[in-house]
Amino acid sequence: MFAEVAFPISNFKTFTYEIPKNLIAEIHIGSRVVAPFRKRQLEGIIVNILKNSSFKGETRLINKLIDNYQIVTPELWELINWISNYYMTPLGQVAKTVFPKSLSTRYKPQTLWFVKSRNAIDLLRFEELKNRAPKQYEILKFITKESYPLQVSSLKNFASNPLQICRSLEQNNFVKLFEKEVIPNSDHLSFSSINKKIILDEYQEEVANSIKKSLESSTYNPYLLHGVTGSGKTEIYIEAVRYCLERDKTAIILLPEISLTPQIAGRFKSVFGNKVALWHSKLNQQQRSWTWKEICKGTFRVVIGARSAIFSPLKSLGLIVIDEEQEASFRQDSPSPRYHARDVALIRARLNKAVILLASATPSLESYYNHKKKKLKYLNLANRFGGAKQPKVHLVDMLKEQEETGKFGQVISGFLQNKIEERLNKREQVILLQNRRGFSPIIKCGECGEVTMCPNCNVAFSYHKKTNILLCHFCGFSKINENQSCSECDSKNLLYFGAGTQKVQALLENTFPGASIERLDMDTTTSGINITKILTAFYSGEIDILLGTPMIAKGLDFPNATLVGIINADQGLHLPDFRSGERIFQLIYQASGRSGRHQKQGEVVIQTYSSDNPVIKCAAKLDMDKYYEIALKEREELDYPPFSWLSKIEIAGENYQRVSNLASTISKKISGEYDGLRILGPAPCYIEKLRGHYRFQIIFKSQKVIDPNGKKLHSFIKANFHNINQIYPNSQSRINIHFDPLSLI
Repeated sequence: MFAEVAFPISNFKTFTYEIPKNLIAEIHIGSRVVAPFRKRQLEGIIVNILKNSSFKGETRLINKLIDNYQIVTPELWELINWISNYYMTPLGQVAKTVFPKSLSTRYKPQTLWFVKSRNAIDLLRFEELKNRAPKQYEILKFITKESYPLQVSSLKNFASNPLQICRSLEQNNFVKLFEKEVIPNSDHLSFSSINKKIILDEYQEEVANSIKKSLESSTYNPYLLHGVTGSGKTEIYIEAVRYCLERDKTAIILLPEISLTPQIAGRFKSVFGNKVALWHSKLNQQQRSWTWKEICKGTFRVVIGARSAIFSPLKSLGLIVIDEEQEASFRQDSPSPRYHARDVALIRARLNKAVILLASATPSLESYYNHKKKKLKYLNLANRFGGAKQPKVHLVDMLKEQEETGKFGQVISGFLQNKIEERLNKREQVILLQNRRGFSPIIKCGECGEVTMCPNCNVAFSYHKKTNILLCHFCGFSKINENQSCSECDSKNLLYFGAGTQKVQALLENTFPGASIERLDMDTTTSGINITKILTAFYSGEIDILLGTPMIAKGLDFPNATLVGIINADQGLHLPDFRSGERIFQLIYQASGRSGRHQKQGEVVIQTYSSDNPVIKCAAKLDMDKYYEIALKEREELDYPPFSWLSKIEIAGENYQRVSNLASTISKKISGEYDGLRILGPAPCYIEKLRGHYRFQIIFKSQKVIDPNGKKLHSFIKANFHNINQIYPNSQSRINIHFDPLSLI
């Protein structure tokens, strides 16, 4: 018997191997194996099984089977093939994404040594140890004080090798020594189980009943759940999952931000207990390995996590929820496959005949348009739960503020400062949003005007004062701000422009010295524990002011948070990208929704330098319908999604001229056109240099009136760019294909 194996390499070729006789019964299509590839052992996936091989050369043997039972369902295998075909990514690379390396059903948790004193100890012999073996005496004395087994490694304060000493004590019948599997615990990555009784109001009941009917039918049903902030969408998810589990089905809940996971996980665990698994990048390797194995075994029936959770190897999948479905973080742009988890989720739901909820207070324009076109069933929660009122919104024109006060570059307006003080005096909490981390985003020489730039990217360094480093937020390159002088003219007159979260925090601490202030951004949340710790402290009222980047702007529910301040609402508004307005509107609307979600009415203060901009005006009125009407009209006029299909070819390399020449060559070699297709470029990307590589792009737009399902564009791209990196193998540049890109920057 022979097998065709796909490896995680950049071409679509598969390789023929002989299946060892002892593995013939265990190997199936979709099985992961280790096989010799050139001079190394490589992990691959079985894509076909053959009785005979047509390969004329020497056929090598598969070395081993990674999993000890079949984990790929027919639906999951079909999904893998769909991703490979749609995103033009070799099967081996897709399999590597779906089943990450080092995860296996054979995983065994770490085994640790434990020690416990015996019930009866000969006191005379115990005292003899004091002189004969003082270290044994000290350790035994400590052990006898504890009624429960102690981890041997915790005794290192007494001796460098406590295990050896414990073995000696065991030989002398003083202690009992034993090994125990330690299950990796991820409970610290979620809130303590929040035992909140779920009582649905009449509007929630109506929505929940619609979902239940679909779950009963076991047919593919895609919904857009459009609920205003604070309308109780999480309660709907819980009720839908409960109904799903009662029918012996499983569920996936996708969240855009890891910061959302602790609170929602706590809610779900209070209802479903140990059936709930967390899956995101903050899990360590032991937690990931154990969780994945238990998902495969069927121990976990509900998986909550970031975009990769969509690949959870659950069986009998009945429900998928995409919370905040409009979020860009559901898109993976590197490495291949460059997929959108929302779109993959829709396909997985269809293949599994499952219900899928695309949920948001501010749906993506595409989802909103698809509901209008009846491609998605529409569910609406138009009111806040429990009769809570929408917050009062105040728009602060920072240009007028400058004129009136004579203060330029003010970070916190007088109006916002007064509002913060009001809320603190009432013992209420404040959330402040600043869409920049670090201290200052731009450092400029006051003499020659030189801006301190990242050597790898065409972007300015951000200054992080606390660590005194210059950091690029795109590639991660950093250096110590040693000389604090201009690299061009050596002047010490450096000007620090703009304000990041560090600077805002320093200002707040000076202005409100009695307040407890905490910052939540990428710098303070290096682990999932930190995120949970900060959010738990804010929820319990230990923190007065929570300052953060957009990770705090959505999905979180804090009963005593009654004021939200958006410090720089313009950030990103004027970028040359067709989605920039939509993103800013959604961010402002979502951030506003964190205020006054319960009995106390909330307020929102939006600081802006563009008070007449339609995006800002509509966001300030919380008028989503008006803004979406404007945005859809603009998109239609400019022929952008949802009125067209979009693809992008990106050429990147270390040599500018080579990249430019290759982009021109590719553009000239594109063959064939069709009615409704527009090709833009080649042209340099907005951020021309990124991570040490110069970038050019070619944009393809295909009108939906002519190409309703996108097949024409997909076929065109496939015909011209299939295996493109093999067509230009010596170009010293990478050519990446992006289907349905979210950004053209």
